[in-house]
Amino acid sequence: MAGEWTSWFNVDHPGGEGDFETLEAIRFYYPDRLCAKPASIQVRTTEWELPEEVGETVHFSPRDGFRCLNREQRDGQGCSNYHVRFLCPFDPSAWLGWSTWSAWSACSRTSCGTSGTRTRHRTCLNASPQLLKCRGKPAERQTCSAGPCQEPQWSSWGPWSPCSKTCGSGGKRIRRRKCPKSKLPCFGRPSEVQKCPQKPCPACKLTCKVGIPNRNCTGCVCRNHTVLGRVRGADGAALANARISLTGHPRSVLARSNYQGRFAVRGLCDANLSAALDRFVPGSAPTVRNSTGTSVVELVLQRLEKPYMVTQPESKVRTMGQDVRFCCKAHGTPEPQKYFWYHNGTLLDRQATKYDNSLVLHDLRPHQAGSYHCKVRNNHGSIKSSVAHLTVIDPEVPSCISQPEEYLIRLPDECFQEETSSYVYNVGHCPNTRCPGRLTEALECRDEEEHCCGPRRMEVREIPCAGYVLPIKVVAECGCTTCTQPKVLVRGKASALDDGEPLRFGEIYLGVEKIGFTSYKGTFTIEVPPDTQRLVVKFVDPAKKFVDTVKVFPFDQRGGAVYQEVKLLRRKKPVDLEAMETNVIPLGEVEDEGPVGEVVIPPRSFFRANGEAYNGTVKASVTFVDPRDVATVSVASTDLSFVNAEGDLLPLRTYGMFSVDFWEAESSQSLETGRVEVRMDAELIKMPDHVRKMKLWSLNPVTGLWEEESSFRLENVNRRKREERAFLVGNLEIRERRLFNLDVPENRRCFVKVRAYISEKFNPMDQLEGVVVTLINLEPRPGYPANPQAWGRFDSVVTGPNGACLPAFCDGQRADAYTAHVTATMGGEELEAAPSRPRLDPLAVGVSQPYLNKLGYRRSDHADPALKKTAFKINLAKPNPNNLDETNGPIYPYRSLTDCESAPVTANHFRFSRAEVDKYEYNVVPFKESDLTTWTGDYLSWWPNPQEFRACYIKVKINGPQEYMVRSRNMGGTHPRTGGQLYGLRDSRSVRDPETYNSSAACVEFKCSGMLFDQELVDRTLVSITPQGSCRRTAVNSYLREYLGRHPPAAENNDTAAFSMLAPLDPLGHNYGIYTVTDQNPRLAKEIAIGRCFDGTSDGYSREMRSLKGTALTFTCQEKPVGRKSFFQRLLESPSQALMEIRREMGTNEQRLGPSRVVPYPARLRTMVGAQTGRNPGPRRRV
Repeated sequence: MAGEWTSWFNVDHPGGEGDFETLEAIRFYYPDRLCAKPASIQVRTTEWELPEEVGETVHFSPRDGFRCLNREQRDGQGCSNYHVRFLCPFDPSAWLGWSTWSAWSACSRTSCGTSGTRTRHRTCLNASPQLLKCRGKPAERQTCSAGPCQEPQWSSWGPWSPCSKTCGSGGKRIRRRKCPKSKLPCFGRPSEVQKCPQKPCPACKLTCKVGIPNRNCTGCVCRNHTVLGRVRGADGAALANARISLTGHPRSVLARSNYQGRFAVRGLCDANLSAALDRFVPGSAPTVRNSTGTSVVELVLQRLEKPYMVTQPESKVRTMGQDVRFCCKAHGTPEPQKYFWYHNGTLLDRQATKYDNSLVLHDLRPHQAGSYHCKVRNNHGSIKSSVAHLTVIDPEVPSCISQPEEYLIRLPDECFQEETSSYVYNVGHCPNTRCPGRLTEALECRDEEEHCCGPRRMEVREIPCAGYVLPIKVVAECGCTTCTQPKVLVRGKASALDDGEPLRFGEIYLGVEKIGFTSYKGTFTIEVPPDTQRLVVKFVDPAKKFVDTVKVFPFDQRGGAVYQEVKLLRRKKPVDLEAMETNVIPLGEVEDEGPVGEVVIPPRSFFRANGEAYNGTVKASVTFVDPRDVATVSVASTDLSFVNAEGDLLPLRTYGMFSVDFWEAESSQSLETGRVEVRMDAELIKMPDHVRKMKLWSLNPVTGLWEEESSFRLENVNRRKREERAFLVGNLEIRERRLFNLDVPENRRCFVKVRAYISEKFNPMDQLEGVVVTLINLEPRPGYPANPQAWGRFDSVVTGPNGACLPAFCDGQRADAYTAHVTATMGGEELEAAPSRPRLDPLAVGVSQPYLNKLGYRRSDHADPALKKTAFKINLAKPNPNNLDETNGPIYPYRSLTDCESAPVTANHFRFSRAEVDKYEYNVVPFKESDLTTWTGDYLSWWPNPQEFRACYIKVKINGPQEYMVRSRNMGGTHPRTGGQLYGLRDSRSVRDPETYNSSAACVEFKCSGMLFDQELVDRTLVSITPQGSCRRTAVNSYLREYLGRHPPAAENNDTAAFSMLAPLDPLGHNYGIYTVTDQNPRLAKEIAIGRCFDGTSDGYSREMRSLKGTALTFTCQEKPVGRKSFFQRLLESPSQALMEIRREMGTNEQRLGPSRVVPYPARLRTMVGAQTGRNPGPRRRV
């Protein structure tokens, strides 16, 4: 029949009894989109599959619509989510028709003994005012009455229920009636039971090889035969209460397993048996006869696991006409078999693309560019992959433009450029874009070799400076080259929250694989595997002092290392429980406050792993992370996320998490429990919607995701005489999972924009990457009443080239419904937040008014200047889209993540900066340390290897009344290709020692000796150290002098105003005044080395300079007489005379010296801190 198909309708979602897409419901929601008499109907799942493809029993017709009932599906599975569409005829009159009558309205009179009227209505479907109208009336009116006032009467009898037996005798059926609500009862019975009419049973045609057919003719019975069985998990633990049935007949339960997992079925012949248990995949096995009258069977059940991704699709670049393959892979129990691919969020047609777990696209065209991701599903849930991007390039358009982009670097102060009237120079930069890769005959999931736009040719230029010429290399031409592939690492230290005790030799797991141990001092290094999107790491203490901790670490996917401090919670001291008694364990750790809840363990609840009941003394350790104590946020496991039914990662808000451990008092053998109760005090929950949404969750240690264990029900519990409290009560069984959470899903979400800078000048070009920014959600209003600073969630993000966007809970009604505590760290150093006192400065904070006042920005030292400056607190006020002041950040709606990530630096954002002294770095071969892909393979590169960065520092002590700049000049020393050529310059201002009068010290970076980029020959860098001002060298570390003497050649050191050396190849330590750290992130390597240098130790870390410890050189500096030229000015004008003057001042008879080779600091450009900046010369933060 000719006609037109409607759009697809989906008015119901599977749940309860099933999925219903009835014609009546569709008409109600979409009255103008459906004709009166549809001619046909089509049905598909929302994943575009036919019912027969998913093997589900459904019913549909164009007259009634569609229904799918859960009880009709096999193996206890539920219905999929379906949508339907209808075929409507082209004849306009066929679209005409009345809708069904609405229900009668209430009677206009409700008092008994009176009469009134009631009406009902109907609608003409698809009518046109000028053309077609339905015949008949759209409304009807009827007389009604509330009836005489009388005693309550029974309703009419309902229909008879189906007979309890389909055939034969002995069947019964029942019907019921209802009594209306009234103060008076109805007389009589509410139900009737009668025997069913007898129906003859058809002859059973089942043939049994052994035994005889049963009464229902569904199987064979052997009256003198018994089947003995056991149900266990994959780990060998006994499983209780499993339902035993014949394979293929799950509803006919033959027996249930006991707490030892055992069961017996008498009268059953040998057959295939199945076992089913909630949260486990059904298992089947054949019985095995072991004697004349007995058979045995063991049924092994795998715990249901939601799918989790192990292979993610990768972004690709292709030229038009080429082919591409995207791959994804997920594991789960049962193993996922259904894969769905999406392009720009739209499901792809499986029949057209022929995809499975990989998607292959041939002969690419521009319209196929965009985002791709896959979705994987099994019977327990779904998961979505990360998004991969496909770029399709026109072969006529170059993927890498040869002309370099502008990239400005700052020159030394003595290199002012008259032509540009500035201290900056354009060295060029190639855009960080991908090029099409080389394709092999077989399309691979991962391109064998990736190509990026990078320098193809560099030129050497010379820059005139005051007294010397500075060489520099600039990018002259860009082209497609092999991409730099730096390692991705996470470094850190695991230690106790209370006293900092390190986790010594703790086991480290990625998923189920043990990858290593922590060191004696608790430090660790983890190399992130390729394709990792979510790094889940588990720390296990073999000594059992600390609770097992699961962390989800952020990392920089572009390469390098990120530093993480992992805090561990000590296990609660064990208590003794009697297995034969009811045991109540409180959950709560805040002094002078009541517990959040309690765990109630009934008598006879403890069992060994084999299912054997344990009735002795139990050692129990239950450790609770109480969110009312803000300090506990650092020990919370994972990032508090779960995956919903559609496969999306969503956040949770916690009310507390707890770990449990039970073991036998005598043998220390681990114990499990049957069903226990978890009670939560409902009075502590001040958000009404949280009461009904509260759930009990357990942690999957492999995925780091929380999975629902049970819902809570509200009960009133008598605690003491005349005291009744409302509790939320949930249930769980404690088996292999031992970490649980009291959480609610939260959908009021936003993103907060944060940037980190090199200094408090907040220069847009000086943003820091690789900084770990952490946001802790606090709840001052609706949370716990006793402690308004309860935390509910935390998130950490690593800053990139455009800052970081942190997810957070927010509220559009109350600005202070949620607040946030935000910190930033890099290499263990806490960065400083923008100040909020003595007055709030929008230019410093980075947020304009009046939105800033609404957010209530306060730095941690706002009320007490003695506190740290390393955090800030804000109200998480959701931006009002109708208020122009709130549409430019720093808080973005949850669906505006792209706007947050791409926001320009001029948009509102919050700021952190490093509290550092003055420093300057110059490389002949430019390199942006925050972006490892800018590394260039050159003999003069400061860092010769992009996968490993070795930072070297020398500690220089200054005896003098001020702080002084100290320079290191680094040149090629022993390598034939670089000898006498400059690598770079480093300037660092000395920092006052707060404990020593007239003493400061500088930690000055120098280029480490070692292999150059070709990895063929070693170069020992020629390093010259020169302090500013009138300074002379008065001491050299004896160990360093001895080492240099034993490792020739030795550098000339005739100039007492400087020190020169061929840098050591060995990683010397603090005893030599040399500090060396190797890391995959250059900034992190430098941070750690500087911290050790300040502390004067080889493994310590300090924020204050200790000038008397671990120094290599000592210089004594003095103020020049008023009007006298500086030493450096005299050195430029008359080198020989200046050197003779300094020799006379030292009172020595040194040899005559030639002209000095060091680069001076002209007095007009470099002056002392006290004269130039007016800063307080007291203790200062390090570089």
